[in-house]
Amino acid sequence: MTAVQADLLIDQPAVADGASLWRIAKDSGNLDLNSSYSYLLWCRDFAATSAVARGADGEAVGFVTGYVRPERPHTLLVWQVAVDAAHQGHGIAAKLLDGLTARLAAERRITEVETTITPGNTASERLFTSYAARHGASVTREVLFATDLFPDGPHDPEVLYRIGPLTTPSA
Repeated sequence: MTAVQADLLIDQPAVADGASLWRIAKDSGNLDLNSSYSYLLWCRDFAATSAVARGADGEAVGFVTGYVRPERPHTLLVWQVAVDAAHQGHGIAAKLLDGLTARLAAERRITEVETTITPGNTASERLFTSYAARHGASVTREVLFATDLFPDGPHDPEVLYRIGPLTTPSA
């Protein structure tokens, strides 16, 4: 666990956090909401490559979910980042991302981060470009999934942000 502020800790998620992660994602209004079952599975199967911010009461107030790409074992793919509305504006998302990548750089020698962002999601664009700047890394962008690939109705394209190599320690 990493202390963020006096009453906030960065930790690995546990299965019991799945419902809170689902609620935070649902309430965000920005994320593609997965089933509640998938958040439970994520907290079980990908806890080692994810992070949760806990308030003084131990409840999740933000999270980053990710996984190491099987074909690129030094690349963390960040799936989702969200912070509860009552806790936004305090840099929690950046601290979650920094804490997670610091842990994974030490444990798994992560040197690159990938994520996808839909055009116009300025909060995510700022989060990841500022992350790259803090870690001395370049950012490349390309459309990963075009609009016409999504079978369930209109969906903006997903733009792949590739950040790396990470040249300064995460913390």
